[in-house]
Amino acid sequence: MTDDWVEVFRAAGVTASDRILFAFSFGPFLGFWLAFEAGQRLGALCFAGGGMSSGVRLRLLLENECTVLCCTPTYALHLAEVAQREGFPLDRCRVRTLVVAGEPGGSQPTVRRRLTEAWRGARIFDHHGMTETGPVTHEDPTAPGNLRILTASFVAEIVSPDSGAAVEPGAEGELVLTTLRRWGSPLIRYRTGDLVRGAPETGPVRTLVGGILGRVDDMVIVRGVNVYPSALDQVIREFPDIAEYRVTYDTTDAMAELGVEVEASAATAAALSHRLHDALALRVPVTEVGFGSLPRFELKARRWRRI
Repeated sequence: MTDDWVEVFRAAGVTASDRILFAFSFGPFLGFWLAFEAGQRLGALCFAGGGMSSGVRLRLLLENECTVLCCTPTYALHLAEVAQREGFPLDRCRVRTLVVAGEPGGSQPTVRRRLTEAWRGARIFDHHGMTETGPVTHEDPTAPGNLRILTASFVAEIVSPDSGAAVEPGAEGELVLTTLRRWGSPLIRYRTGDLVRGAPETGPVRTLVGGILGRVDDMVIVRGVNVYPSALDQVIREFPDIAEYRVTYDTTDAMAELGVEVEASAATAAALSHRLHDALALRVPVTEVGFGSLPRFELKARRWRRI
């Protein structure tokens, strides 16, 4: 698993001359320790950001001239927000690459654009994995927004979530993995729950177009329309003045409803409501709330609330 993380870093252009800040709390989650160990194996100077506030992490990043930042897309946006609010000079920071994971946003054009702008032109490098498998993919360096399977470690398939049958090349389905070189904990045709679309190519699946599109079990049905959180997120991220948002999925009545709260102006809330209607063919009420009133997230964002 550590070897695979090294491959992720190498694909991102990380070398022994880099200084990497791991901006997350080091709990029992395996992925954090793998990333840190892989950075050390490369010979990079690694800074563990566990047990620190966002302000302290920013100070560590600036004072030590870190060149690579590892975190979720949501937390990278939050760090930039804190830097602006507290006067940290990000225009003088040395970060050239953000290695992100944990959420689909790293491969979404709107999220990538916001991250690049917030971090003064830094490269956004996406990848994904899971506790059961370790790292699975990394961004295609020649085609940002797509993910490459680590084919030395996995045999990948894409199947119908309903029938389990293989889908046609280029069609959307659920990612299924068989591990190679995993002597202690092998997995045979493991259904990941990740919704993906393979490139229209023959032979084994090697490329996931658009990255991770969402989770099979995250889809909700609203008035007959299938809605994935990642699709909603991509629309909302088109509005750069929305600092944070929260979605309410209300199933108390016979017909489920969606509602969105945004930290933005009333004009932006109205514009977003129209844009969601165009994108999803649904009327979604959007309400503006005060800046700082919605929760922030260090790890995976939990913006959906079901009632």
